[in-house]
Amino acid sequence: MRIDIMTLFPDSLGDVLSESILGRAQERGIIRIEAHQIRDYTANKQNQVDDYPYGGGRGAIMTADPLYRCWESICDEAGGPVHTVYMSPCGHTFKQEDAIRLSKMENVIFVCGHYEGIDQRFIDECVDEELSLGDFVLTGGEIAAMAVTDAVCRMVPGVLADPECFEDESHFNGLLEYPQYSRPAVWHNREVPPILLSGNHGKVDQWRRKQSLRRTKSRRPDMYEKVDLSSKQDRKLLREMEEEDREQAGNSETLGSDKQ
Repeated sequence: MRIDIMTLFPDSLGDVLSESILGRAQERGIIRIEAHQIRDYTANKQNQVDDYPYGGGRGAIMTADPLYRCWESICDEAGGPVHTVYMSPCGHTFKQEDAIRLSKMENVIFVCGHYEGIDQRFIDECVDEELSLGDFVLTGGEIAAMAVTDAVCRMVPGVLADPECFEDESHFNGLLEYPQYSRPAVWHNREVPPILLSGNHGKVDQWRRKQSLRRTKSRRPDMYEKVDLSSKQDRKLLREMEEEDREQAGNSETLGSDKQ
């Protein structure tokens, strides 16, 4: 897979996208990430990429022509139009399913905006979709493009050692990930849940599933409502959760009575 990032600050992308897992994947030729300086495609001596907006208003916007020239150069190298994504607070919120969908494409271009945005005519002519990280505004699109690139590349076959590396992660299967523990078994008087030390992999899997359900229900009820809980195992886990909650509520009431 190849990802091209159109940006005014290509040097800001290098360290993040060329280290660790993504760096090794690029060395093995599984993915390729290229940053393109938009200023290199200007037609003026000043390499100016922005101008005042028609209709007035504060600030400036990125003009269409250098963006188009950069986009056209990437497409020419690819041999045809490339799926183009503009990182914008006006786009739909990026989710894990978007990462999976984009990871199946051969080529993707991410456009990083700056100033007050970019000329709408470039968006209308060249952009296939707009994506946002959330309901907030960043100084530029680079941070958003790096985050989405990382999420997408992790889903490309061969980038991670095994599918199990991401299949249990938060959001991949519609649930938040269960709590994780490592050595030592006791830290600051806090013990690792005994079930994780039992060696019973079946019981461990059930515990992890239950914790994912409990965590998602508590922290992301919007996600929990969409989870398919029709399996026999999940129905059993839900009954256990309800029983544990009633027992905990009863213990809390007893403790409160003792303090009065």
